Amino acid sequence: MKKVIFLFLSVFLLFSGSVLSQDLDALMNAETKPTVDYTTATFKSTRIINGHSVQQMKKKQLEFRISHRFGTLNNGAYGLWGLDQSVIHFSLEYGLNDRLMVGLGRGSLNKTYDGFAKYRLLRQSTGAATMPISVSYFTSIEVNSLKFVTTPIQLDSTHFAPRVNYFSSRLTFVNQILIARKFNEKFSLQLTPTYIHRNLVPTELDQNDIFALGAGARYKLTKRVSVNAEYYYTYNPNAKFLDTRYYNALAVGVDIETGGHVFQIMLTNSEGMREGTFIPATTGSWAKGDIHLGFNISRVFTL
Repeated sequence: MKKVIFLFLSVFLLFSGSVLSQDLDALMNAETKPTVDYTTATFKSTRIINGHSVQQMKKKQLEFRISHRFGTLNNGAYGLWGLDQSVIHFSLEYGLNDRLMVGLGRGSLNKTYDGFAKYRLLRQSTGAATMPISVSYFTSIEVNSLKFVTTPIQLDSTHFAPRVNYFSSRLTFVNQILIARKFNEKFSLQLTPTYIHRNLVPTELDQNDIFALGAGARYKLTKRVSVNAEYYYTYNPNAKFLDTRYYNALAVGVDIETGGHVFQIMLTNSEGMREGTFIPATTGSWAKGDIHLGFNISRVFTL
C-alpha cells in the first residue's frame, strides 16, 4: 500500500512540476514579448503656430480654441504698436477616435467659416513595429461670408452688365500631408506639403491653384515651455506681376502649458489664421515691420 501511495505522489508531483514549468515559461514569454512604443508629444498642441501639427485630439476629447492677432508693430505709438486692432478666430475641435479629429470654426477676418478633418496615417514608434515618422492627412474647407459686391460690371464707356455672384465663389479648399519626426525629448521637426484651391481669385494673374511647402520645428526648454518656428514657402510664378505683393508666412512663438490649457504667444507677418488665408495671401513683410503679435489659447474637455 505504501508503495502505491508513493508511486501516486511521485506521478502527481512530476505532473504538477511540468504544468508549473509551462505556466512560468508562458508568463516569462508574455513579459518579454516585444511591444510597440509609440512616440508622444511630438508637438504640444494641434498647431505648431498658425498651421496644424501631427498632434491629434484623443477619442472623446473636445477642445475649445481661441486665436487672436493684433495689428502690426509698425503702427507705432499712435496705434499702440498694433494693439488697437485685432482679428479673432474661435473653434471647437473633437476627437472622434484616436486617429480622426474634426473641427468647426469662425473668424472675423473675411467673416470666414471653416471646417476640417485630420486623420493619422502613421505614428512614429519603436519596439515590435518601428516607424521613423508620424504622418497625418489634413483637409479643410473655408467659406468667405462677406457681402457680395453688387455693383454692375462696366463693359465699355456706355454699357454695363449686372454682376452675377455664386456661392461657390466663396469657397477655398486645403489639402496637406503632415510629416513629422521627434528626434529626441527636446527637438521635433515637421514638413507640410500643401495644395490649396480657391474657386475665385482677385485677378486673372492670381492663381486658383496654390502649391506650398511648410516647415515647422519645436525645441523644448523646460517640462512646460517650448519655442516654435514655422515657415511656408509658396510657389507663385506670377508673383512679380501682381498688383498686391504677397510674402511667405513666417512665425516664431512660445508654447506654455498650464494644466489643461496650452497658451501660445507668437510674432508673425500673417494676419490670417487659417491655411486658405495665411499661406497664399500674407501681405505683411518682416523687413518692413509688418509683424503681428498674437496668441492661441486652448482648453481641453473630456466627454
